[in-house]
Amino acid sequence: MNEPAGITMDIGAILKQLPHRYPFLLVDRVLECHPGKTIRALKNVTINEPFFPGHFPHRPVMPGVLILEALAQAAGILAFRTADVIPDEKTRFFFVGIDNARFRRPVEPGDQLILHAEFQRAMRGIWKYGTRAEVNGTVVCSADMMVAPEVKG
Repeated sequence: MNEPAGITMDIGAILKQLPHRYPFLLVDRVLECHPGKTIRALKNVTINEPFFPGHFPHRPVMPGVLILEALAQAAGILAFRTADVIPDEKTRFFFVGIDNARFRRPVEPGDQLILHAEFQRAMRGIWKYGTRAEVNGTVVCSADMMVAPEVKG
């Protein structure tokens, strides 16, 4: 039996789902999201990114920490869609941990990062995701990430 098509999101829907804004919003489009299971999202990497003039002027490379942040944002969208909530001043998900981060090749202007996150488990209020970023089908970064909801009464 075929699984139904996942949810897609344009930038307008992403802006409603994530609290991040320029220059820190690092997800351009959700290609496919299956709440409680997986997400596949897109980050277009352009020479106009604010970090490229300093990292590095003669060979621009996307900082690894920003690749991890893009993966965390994709996992965050999956968390919000899974919990069926929209972030506000009372409800947020925070990135609380990372394990097994690996970088396999540089990400440069012109690359399209395909961001994958897969829900693995929930334990004591912490949700764990396996994540990876790919360029042209090649894994450039992978990590296990943990997020936790903050709900204020």
